[in-house]
Amino acid sequence: MVKLTINGLPVAVEDGTTIMEAAKAAGISIPHLCYLKGINDIGACRICSVEVEGELSLVPSCNTAVREGMKVTTNSARVRSACRTNLMLIMSQHEGRCSLCDRSGTCQLQKLTNDYDFFENLYVTDLPTDKDRMWVKDFPLIRDPAKCIKCMRCIQVCDKIQKLGVWELMSTGGRTRVDVSQHRSIDKAQCSLCGQCIVHCPVGALRERKDATKVMAALDDPEITTVVQIAPAVRTAWGEALDLPPDKATVNQLAGALKQMGFDYVFDTSFSADLTIMEEATEFLHRLQKGDLAKYPMFTSCCPAWIRFLKSRHPELVPQLSTAKSPQQMFGSVIKSYFAERIGVPPEKICCISVMPCVAKKAECDIPAMRDEYGVKDVDYVLTTREIIRMLRLSDITPDKVEEKPFDRIMGDYSGAGVIFGTTGGVMEAALRTASYMVTGKNPSTGAFGFVHAGKKFAEGEYPWQEATYTIGGSKIRVAVTSGLRNADRLCKALLRGQVKYDFVEVMACPTGCAGGGGQPFHRDDVERGATRGKVLRNLDEHMQMRFSHENPDIQRLYSEALGEPMSDAAEKLLHTDHESWQMPDEGEPQTPDIHVV
Repeated sequence: MVKLTINGLPVAVEDGTTIMEAAKAAGISIPHLCYLKGINDIGACRICSVEVEGELSLVPSCNTAVREGMKVTTNSARVRSACRTNLMLIMSQHEGRCSLCDRSGTCQLQKLTNDYDFFENLYVTDLPTDKDRMWVKDFPLIRDPAKCIKCMRCIQVCDKIQKLGVWELMSTGGRTRVDVSQHRSIDKAQCSLCGQCIVHCPVGALRERKDATKVMAALDDPEITTVVQIAPAVRTAWGEALDLPPDKATVNQLAGALKQMGFDYVFDTSFSADLTIMEEATEFLHRLQKGDLAKYPMFTSCCPAWIRFLKSRHPELVPQLSTAKSPQQMFGSVIKSYFAERIGVPPEKICCISVMPCVAKKAECDIPAMRDEYGVKDVDYVLTTREIIRMLRLSDITPDKVEEKPFDRIMGDYSGAGVIFGTTGGVMEAALRTASYMVTGKNPSTGAFGFVHAGKKFAEGEYPWQEATYTIGGSKIRVAVTSGLRNADRLCKALLRGQVKYDFVEVMACPTGCAGGGGQPFHRDDVERGATRGKVLRNLDEHMQMRFSHENPDIQRLYSEALGEPMSDAAEKLLHTDHESWQMPDEGEPQTPDIHVV
């Protein structure tokens, strides 16, 4: 152990610990902007600089290791003066119109400038020109360079976590800026739209495309029937930004709030997650029996960011994707066919809205293949968790005062298997539960396939994923699960090289799965909440009476009344898609993007 003092307090920490982490262990919070532990510890912003006795200059606490007997001061006049100067320099190149910013209230820079009682800046403001602020208008991810503080978080997250290389530093000196790599427009950059750069940007320079205004217009139109679905992972996070305790931020509380907002029907996407399992488990068994998985496994297809990544980086593996639509798209397809007929409303008069923890879902619902034969979209609009929170505030709704409401019942029931779709390993576990039943005619133990749980790190060593082998009906099934696109890339390369062999693989683009999605609420503290949210979903599953997708009575009714059986002609038409029928934006004929000033 290394012993030192910080602000006069004795501290003992492991050798190699940084000053910032040592201070945190002592209950002292050192301000910072660019630092992300293990991802971005370059000391660029210098906001975390501290005074160390014997050192001529201030040192960045984020990447300076402690030494025996070190005496550190984090709040001296010299430290405060340097921090104030650095903040002024940053603000001279930052558009400080906080009331128009997504991050207002959760912005680290905003908090620091308030704490330092800024009322004027001694440095001349130097913001990007309108030309530098041009952006592809309808792309689901929006960047405003006038807010960028060049902390490099987006670059490091995109490279180290997702291995996409979408962002890079351009130019040098005072002209240095962050932009899309290789001088491309964003729609040509093979961006997966995972949104991890958005949630890790500390100042709101990155955000999702806003679709709430269009949804509000649908709510105000008396001729339109509005139907909204809530993704499993949303229930674990929506209360965070409203300071609601978990016992108050229930999914039925949110359903009640959405009803009060004016939505005609409110459903849980866990229902269509159960539907996805029925189709995906059946497809897996069919492909396994036919020998189609002898070389490469079948991949899950519920994560659109993962599909975008695979199409861009490993197109030779695209045929291995399950043809099952994601739960979001299955829901929309059923809503505008079976459900529309049940309530007597034409599909074109139904506006189907999704509330998702994801940015890539905004692009998924616009894919040409996600429409019916008449060109009607399965899902019309996708809102992130952040957007629905703003809509609640705009509607003057106090959620903890709203009466809890059950989901609408024509398509309302769901199982615990559908709930765990929102966390790493959940899709695989849910699919294996039902696949086992389809083979043996008996339900397996609910814990039989829970080899991956939220919060558990992927296997240390050679491969960054979890793997297991199960015997189902006398056949050995080899499966693997991973999250994060860098891990997915390594898995794909290992499969293509023949280093590993699996029958069924689950991939989620966001670390820890949808619970850690790019559309989840902002926080100032840089604490990753995906694993904690995932545990909530696991706990819900464990305490539900119905834990198998095939036991869902509403799913059974849907098949008996409309679909017949999984993988039937009717099911293929409504619930399956062709991933090779559309191209990523950087493929095919050159396009002229619709550009506007952010």
